[in-house]
Amino acid sequence: MTQLLLSSAVKGYVFACTEASQKECFDRKLFGTSKLYGAAAIRVKKGDFLFLLNLDSDLLYGVFKATTEAGFNIVPEAWNGKYPYQIKVEPLGEIVPLKDAKKLLKKLGVGRSSLMGRTAVLKILELYRPSNVPMNNWYQFLTQSEGSQSLSVSFEPKTWQLFGQIQRTKEEENEEVPQLQATTLWDFPKQSYGKTPKGDNKYAGVTPAELIWNLVWRYTEPGDLVVDPMCGSGTTLDVCREEGRKAICYDIAPPPSRSDIIQNDAREIPLPDNHVDLVFVDSPYGDNIRYNDQPDCIGKISSETKRFYDELEKVMKECHRILKPGKVLGWLIGDQWVKKEFTPVGFLLYERLLKYFETVDIITIVRRGQASHTGLWYNRARRFNFYLRGFKYLFIMRKPLLKKKENKNQRTINWTYYERNNKS
Repeated sequence: MTQLLLSSAVKGYVFACTEASQKECFDRKLFGTSKLYGAAAIRVKKGDFLFLLNLDSDLLYGVFKATTEAGFNIVPEAWNGKYPYQIKVEPLGEIVPLKDAKKLLKKLGVGRSSLMGRTAVLKILELYRPSNVPMNNWYQFLTQSEGSQSLSVSFEPKTWQLFGQIQRTKEEENEEVPQLQATTLWDFPKQSYGKTPKGDNKYAGVTPAELIWNLVWRYTEPGDLVVDPMCGSGTTLDVCREEGRKAICYDIAPPPSRSDIIQNDAREIPLPDNHVDLVFVDSPYGDNIRYNDQPDCIGKISSETKRFYDELEKVMKECHRILKPGKVLGWLIGDQWVKKEFTPVGFLLYERLLKYFETVDIITIVRRGQASHTGLWYNRARRFNFYLRGFKYLFIMRKPLLKKKENKNQRTINWTYYERNNKS
């Protein structure tokens, strides 16, 4: 029975509570967490093993089983709305607390930002095994039990240190979940994340998946609608599907790179006004890359010309139109240096964006995977006294909530200026 469990896709997750919130967790048979850990929590599936960490008492309560898929606001009024990423649970027998929980989880390499792999789950499950129950019977009970209707909690915490060596599990067993970036410098060494690819890392100008992930998790909730009007190989689609968001993605290429991308020109987006929760745009930076054979592609226009920015401004107007008031646009762009001529594409684009949006922040994205990032080009840059492009801009802009009206009755102030005598 043990071997059967070891070979199956066993996963687990640790939810947290405090002395103030623990009773509600037990009474409702509901675990929840905040947005900070929401990306990991919504990956919990029905049947996964769950544990509840009391941050105040340092006790780890188990064993529970998820009886639903994780969701957003399953019980909206729970914990006064503070922990909307939730899952319904059932106890597997009597619930027992383990002492020194934080030390235990640290030893196992288990954090709240990722699911536990099967090795870590099995080690924790073994700690909860009643001393009078053989191991095979314990695993059989846990894997076949439908859960208890009533919840009984032991008042006698167990000491896990008596169970011999507790070693850290291999990190590759845990499902990789990105973390929110905390500064305005974002660096993504890999194009994708997790076990499934996002987009095509061979596609010209492909967007780092974690960049889109950060925008999605900062500015949307599960079920919100994300639009990418220049989506290329579909990175935005893949990220949104994995993170529980709806996505509509367009590209001008005939035909698009995949069947779930709609062929469309970003200068005319076929969506209603005030309809979308987030728009992400990774537009051409000029005519330095051949994107497709569509003659109307903006990527065929030089960024050294006014026409390039005029055409991108049409895209800005459409993004502004379809966004709900107060919602966010993320626009990725880079500067250009060609034939000894520098073009501040980012600054020129940002000047146009300010006509329609308010600035949330400006992020610097480290450029990786560029054809010029080789020893040969680094040597040329030093010899001939020029710079390789090392970063892109991510402009995070918000559609204003209300259009500001000019106050015709606003008083004007007439300043009086006094001449000063020059003193030698």
